[in-house]
Amino acid sequence: MGPQSAPRCGTCSAWKHRHRSVSGHQGAYDMREIVNAILYQGRTGCQWAYLPHDLPQKSATYYYFAAWRDDGTDQVIHELLRCQVRERARRLENPALVVLDTQSVHVSAGVPAAATGYDPAKRVPGRKRGLAVDVLGLVIAVVVLAANIHDNTAGIVLLDQVAEHAGRTVRKALVDQGFKNQVVDHGASLGIDVEIVGRDPGHRGFLPRPKRWRVVQTYGILILHRRLVRDYEHRTASSASRVYWAMSHAMIRRLTGTNTSTWREEAVSA
Repeated sequence: MGPQSAPRCGTCSAWKHRHRSVSGHQGAYDMREIVNAILYQGRTGCQWAYLPHDLPQKSATYYYFAAWRDDGTDQVIHELLRCQVRERARRLENPALVVLDTQSVHVSAGVPAAATGYDPAKRVPGRKRGLAVDVLGLVIAVVVLAANIHDNTAGIVLLDQVAEHAGRTVRKALVDQGFKNQVVDHGASLGIDVEIVGRDPGHRGFLPRPKRWRVVQTYGILILHRRLVRDYEHRTASSASRVYWAMSHAMIRRLTGTNTSTWREEAVSA
């Protein structure tokens, strides 16, 4: 069920086998259906209570979503898919160059005020998503903060995650002018050369910069998942998990050679 059913997930099945209940019961739902429900919700943006009846119940789906968020299973699935996509593109498992950027988004009414802020540069009240992507636009690291947190803080956290997840292969990072010398200095301490790519002063409006435009493209892919149009999650960890699931969904389609209509196209046709 859903815009694109997920392939059978060996990682999820192994997780289920390791997490038996006290009685030894492993649960009534197939892990593929749980993943399908998570992907369906991410793509369509529906509330937990409005998951279709032919998908697992909301209580079961949320249980696995939260458990996989907390123990990192969502990131393990994402990393396995990312490595496959890079291998198919005849690239090494981990990149040598990453691109960092942030995006401020509005939040829903139920999001705690303590986890939000106001971004004066973009005039957006809500949260700030930070991404580190490779030259294929695949996500290497994610951070979600209150929108009033400076890009420097997001950049430092992203560089730490890149150093942790991508090993010692990353040698260079491209950032825009929103990031300052603190990020450059922190990158140097990790052995990563951070280059601030400035805008062309003679050009007005958006101008794609070589390689840096990939992160903008990735944000565009994420917005095709309606759950990410706003930030609906109470916990920033859940917001980051949503990004990993959305990118996993996109990579599944890339690996299987399938495509689905966007929620925008479906709304127009309706």
